[in-house]
Amino acid sequence: MADIRLIIPAFNEGASIGKVLADIPASVREIIVVSNGSTDNTVEIARKSGATVLTEERLGYGYACLRGIKYLEAQSKAPDIIVFMDGDYSDYPEELNKLVSPILEGNADLVIGARKKELRESGAMTPQQVFGNWLATGLMRWLFGATYTDLGPFRAIRYTALLSLEMTDKTYGWTVEMQLKALRRKLTYTEIPVRYRKRIGISKVSGTIKGTIFAGVKILGWIIKYSLR
Repeated sequence: MADIRLIIPAFNEGASIGKVLADIPASVREIIVVSNGSTDNTVEIARKSGATVLTEERLGYGYACLRGIKYLEAQSKAPDIIVFMDGDYSDYPEELNKLVSPILEGNADLVIGARKKELRESGAMTPQQVFGNWLATGLMRWLFGATYTDLGPFRAIRYTALLSLEMTDKTYGWTVEMQLKALRRKLTYTEIPVRYRKRIGISKVSGTIKGTIFAGVKILGWIIKYSLR
């Protein structure tokens, strides 16, 4: 059986993290919740639910993901597959097995959970999110010949492939950095359509003007950077 580990960055997700953890399939060997400066009961609920809880006080999605990777690198046994998922209950954790299947079958190194319009709850993605995804993936298709349609956070990647990417982004550019580096490293990748619902609570990125602008600038910055190489 494959060794699958799940990393969930979480910033004040006390209202949702218990629901997320309750729906995760038994195929996941270890659930790692990285509390990214949480001041609510996220940590307490995650621990009671059986998750490994790490803390990363430097705010930023990438910081939290990198903390989870650092933890795994220190383990005596390397996992086979790493899955990333948000802690706001917008994703459907029970679809995790569907996401890792292409990797288990040897058909992909990276699998993106694509939030297709027909599978999204109405209002689950803001207009700026929809436009940002369209623009970013469109640019990657035009500049690099990619076939991405989404920058969705629900994704699975072979552990050795993840390490080969040498991820560095600390904040909003984590997902696009991974996808761009996968292209550069010539990793095999695919997308699996996944359902998507309204998150519990307010988004720290799309729910604020500042977060939306910073995320947009960061994503476009990564794409421009790679187009100039």
